Amino acid sequence: MKKIIFALCVVFIGCKGTSQEKEVSKIDSKKKEQFKVTKTEAEWRKQLTDMQFYVLRKAGTENPGSSELLHNKQKGVYTCAACGTELFKSEHKFDSGTGWPSFDREIKGNVGFDVDYNLGYARKEEHCATCGGHLGHVFNDGPKKTTGERHCINGTALNFVPEK
Repeated sequence: MKKIIFALCVVFIGCKGTSQEKEVSKIDSKKKEQFKVTKTEAEWRKQLTDMQFYVLRKAGTENPGSSELLHNKQKGVYTCAACGTELFKSEHKFDSGTGWPSFDREIKGNVGFDVDYNLGYARKEEHCATCGGHLGHVFNDGPKKTTGERHCINGTALNFVPEK
């Protein structure tokens, strides 16, 4: 009897449910979302530096501390390096100590969100809502006095436009 119960447990644990397949298909369909600015891979490669292409188009991550924008304290706006969409305001930037530019909020409507399972667990990924370029991730360990969010952004995905 114990062997039968053990065998049934192994079968149930090893079964792949169809609900898992539906979850994956929903994620894949989001990745195929249409954006206002679309280009071929060759067009993006021609426009962007190698690092920008890796981060924005392949969802890569730059090395911590490598961004020239990390310690920028000027007033202005941070835009998408691929399409120029305004993404973050300098007044919402803070030093998170992580090695990446961090903001406590995005410019509403200009940043899109998705779920990323690349590391084996769910993370809130963010991308430019205009071109789909990968920006970084959102975590819930930001400033408690404001939103509590930390938008951890690859600096190479951004351009800075100083206030006039």
